[in-house]
Amino acid sequence: MERKPGTLLRMSDKLSPEAKAAFAEMDRERSEAHRQPPGIRAAGLEALKRLLAVAQGNSGQCRYVAGFLLGLNNGDRFKVDLTDFRCLDRKLFLDCMAVLAMDYQPEKEVHCYFEDGGKIWEQLAKDWNIPDYSLANRDTQ
Repeated sequence: MERKPGTLLRMSDKLSPEAKAAFAEMDRERSEAHRQPPGIRAAGLEALKRLLAVAQGNSGQCRYVAGFLLGLNNGDRFKVDLTDFRCLDRKLFLDCMAVLAMDYQPEKEVHCYFEDGGKIWEQLAKDWNIPDYSLANRDTQ
C-alpha cells in the first residue's frame, strides 16, 4: 500500500516537537522523491541497458555487474557485497549509481524493463554461479 504525503504528520499528536520536525522532513523528502526528475529515470534506464550488456559479457567485471543487477532486483535472494563496486571501472560504477538512483523510487522492477527480463535475470544467476540465498534458507527450514 502506498503511503500518501502528510501521513506521518497525522500519526500522533503526542510526538515531541523534534519528532514532528523529523517526520515533516521525511515527508518532504519522500514527496520530493516522488517527483523524480525525468532525467534521473532516463539516465538510469540507459545505464541499465549498458549494465545488462556487460553482465552478459565475459570480462572480469561482468560477474560483479550481474550480482548488482540480481541484488537490485531481489535482495533477499541475491546478496550484494558493496566492496564489489571496487572491482568496477569508474564508468561502470557510475552506471550502477545511476540505476540505483532510478530505482530509489521504482516505476517497475529493473528486470521488467526488458522483454523476458525474468528469464534473463535467472540466466545471469546461472551463468555467473551467483548463490540464491532463498534456496539456502529453504534447505535449513
